[in-house]
Amino acid sequence: MKKVVFIILSMWYLLSANTTFAFTHADTLRGSNGRGRAWWDVQKYDLQVTFDTITKSIKGKNVIIASVVAEPADSMQIDLQEPMILDRVEFSLGPDQVSIVNEGNVWWIKGQFKKYPKGTTLQFTAYYHGCPRKAVNPPWDGGFSWKHDSTGKPWIAVSCQGLGASVWWPCKDAQWDEPDNGMDISLSVPQDLVAVSNGKLISRPRGDIGGDMGERYNSYWQWRVRYPINSYDVSFYIGDYVHWHDTLKGEEGNFDLDFWVLRYNEEKARKQFAVVPQMIHCFEYWMGPYPFYEDGYKLVEAPYLGMEHQSAVAYGNKYKMGYMGFDRTGTNVGMKFDYIIIHESGHEWFGNNVTAKDMADNWIHEGITTYSESLFAECLLGKEKGQTYCRGEWRNIDNDKPMIGPYGVNEEGSNDIYDKGTAMMHMIRMLTNDDEKFRQMLRGLGKEFYHQTVTTQQVETYIATRTGLDLTAFFNQYLRQTDIPQLEYKLKHKKLTYKFTGIVNGFTLPIPISDGTTTMTIKPTDKSQTIKWKDKSVTFSKDFLINVKKKAGK
Repeated sequence: MKKVVFIILSMWYLLSANTTFAFTHADTLRGSNGRGRAWWDVQKYDLQVTFDTITKSIKGKNVIIASVVAEPADSMQIDLQEPMILDRVEFSLGPDQVSIVNEGNVWWIKGQFKKYPKGTTLQFTAYYHGCPRKAVNPPWDGGFSWKHDSTGKPWIAVSCQGLGASVWWPCKDAQWDEPDNGMDISLSVPQDLVAVSNGKLISRPRGDIGGDMGERYNSYWQWRVRYPINSYDVSFYIGDYVHWHDTLKGEEGNFDLDFWVLRYNEEKARKQFAVVPQMIHCFEYWMGPYPFYEDGYKLVEAPYLGMEHQSAVAYGNKYKMGYMGFDRTGTNVGMKFDYIIIHESGHEWFGNNVTAKDMADNWIHEGITTYSESLFAECLLGKEKGQTYCRGEWRNIDNDKPMIGPYGVNEEGSNDIYDKGTAMMHMIRMLTNDDEKFRQMLRGLGKEFYHQTVTTQQVETYIATRTGLDLTAFFNQYLRQTDIPQLEYKLKHKKLTYKFTGIVNGFTLPIPISDGTTTMTIKPTDKSQTIKWKDKSVTFSKDFLINVKKKAGK
């Protein structure tokens, strides 16, 4: 069964990685900071949603507070994907009258915005309803998962990274604009169900709240996010959940740990989730303080594999070790912990705290977070096992296209952002040759860009500056090229001749080599170099992502 699951997942990734898309005007509207977006900045969202589990529909409103940050256009772009419908928009601070024009997944709000100078605060409410897109293969091909647990009770959740938060609520659906002052999320669900969301639980009053969806919707759950949050991280989990609470003393004091699981899974969940305190201590050591102390940390059982929803991590690994019960590294180290708990929680630092402005740069999320798995393996089992785990992940690299994708069209690069990304972080650690300096660089990334959205260029510059390395050619090779470097060599007449092929201008790496008794380091370039070598064989370090090819010849 494990082999079948692996083959299915491999086929899915292969198909998704090799699909070529012709980008459209709609892609540009979604992925770029166009005329309807650039002049205003989101300050806060107040999202209120009612769920109808019978018709599989929702209705609600989103109160949006925004600041004018540039000369306004004559319209404002609000994202809400088909088949959802934006009913109306009402301004309490802003134009007296506005009109709505729909263009596919974009709704243009037209009004007298040009009269509002920079620094003006706008406040408006977007009312909407509809039957949101159903998930096809969550979380990769997301949307709403309208499921039932094994007792027949509704179990509902959403996954929308890439697809976008606008699949279920109206917002500025762009990674670079997070609400500076956080967000309130209010969920109305059937009385016998629990509704979990991001942030802290503020209230859960009982009793009929009315509304034209019927009196069966009388359980009201209100959550508050005190930090900026990426729109795709905003989520909910509705089901027959039980809850337990704990606290953790971290680097910056105590914060809350909360766990929400299906009622009949509590016993095994308590056992599986017991790793969380150890994990957070490990991540704090390597990557800095947990980024959301006031909101706390939640792990919530979900009807799909998992997602990094900020302060409310989705868990669906079926209480198995490894990745759904198998080790994707082939080292057996991966069977020592639950992949989904570790990986998705690592995103609290990279993805949720430090967020790429454009999806094209999502290697920042996935590459560094995938490396956090090996850091946890190192905390758990020692440095050697951690690095063995990391190198094992490299077998999943496809080298199908560059890790950085096309900008401005809401598109990631290669799926190699995970495993090639972790290889890149491991190599930077090897090049730094100072674990404490490398650790302080990782921690510094989280501090320097705390609750910010960033570009690849910012991250590249910071890493190079803190490590003291010239990494320009390194980043160009691994982020912007498809193939990895090939080290060609030949042994003849007690001489070793070697050079790199398939590299960008100026690329080199210090590669340790050995004859079994003696070790030295070479620095190949695109020019042939020759050194004396008495042995008939040579072993190259496995800590660098390169292909090694022995050449025949005179």
